[in-house]
Amino acid sequence: MALDPSIFRLSRRGFLIGSTVALVSANGVPSTPSCTLIAEQEVGPYYIDDEKLRQDITEGKPGVPVKLRVALVDAARCTPLENVSLDIWHCDALGVYSGFTGNSPDGDMRGPGGGPERPGMPPPDGRGPGRMGPPPARQTDAKRFLRGVQLTDKQGIAEFTTVYPGWYHGRAIHIHLKVHVGGAGGARYAGGHVSHTGQLFFPEDVTEQVAKLSPYATRLNVHRTLQSEDHIFQTQHGSASMVRLSRLENGSNAGGFLATVTLAVDPEATPASVGGFGPR
Repeated sequence: MALDPSIFRLSRRGFLIGSTVALVSANGVPSTPSCTLIAEQEVGPYYIDDEKLRQDITEGKPGVPVKLRVALVDAARCTPLENVSLDIWHCDALGVYSGFTGNSPDGDMRGPGGGPERPGMPPPDGRGPGRMGPPPARQTDAKRFLRGVQLTDKQGIAEFTTVYPGWYHGRAIHIHLKVHVGGAGGARYAGGHVSHTGQLFFPEDVTEQVAKLSPYATRLNVHRTLQSEDHIFQTQHGSASMVRLSRLENGSNAGGFLATVTLAVDPEATPASVGGFGPR
């Protein structure tokens, strides 16, 4: 089955080839997406393998609304991947991950003795964003927000209702994801194998505007790591997994965004982990 370009009306070309990203109209002219295999990226230390199948993952968390629409494509056949699991997770507007609410990511990027931050520098134990080596031991808790799983439809699309991620020391704003193939969905997705682990990134000019809105503005005293300062973005092809944004309300960033991206993966692959953070 050939790809129907109309299903990518808001994604357009360029997601997989690092084109410049900007705000676009929701009525943008469609074009056939690239089917270039997307690069693997590291899983990070905040993955929890017990997420529910659900579309709305906000759990009442404040922030600028984001409707995330991801189209998954078979890189070899250039066809939509139906009934595969897209598992996403990201921090809230204040930089906190659910399940780790007692372990702020900010604590990983402070100077000796917990002193002032050192933008772009690794913490005292020698680790840093994208570097090898395990993170410090962390205790998980029962809180769950901004995490969830969706199965792709016949057009290879999975959608989530979430919020614009916040920031923490050492990382540019991002959303983590895994693509699971061959499992089964019930209350939770189980079985199968992971065919892709990656991250999604947001255009810096839009993030700069969002950072001035509530509740993000309460974090303006915390250095926001730019993509040019993020080791993972720079060394793991972050520009190829940039979302394209269109406003949900004309002229209003506070009204939220539709974020779209097309990712081409190999559904048969079982790639090795990238970096040193956590199990796959």
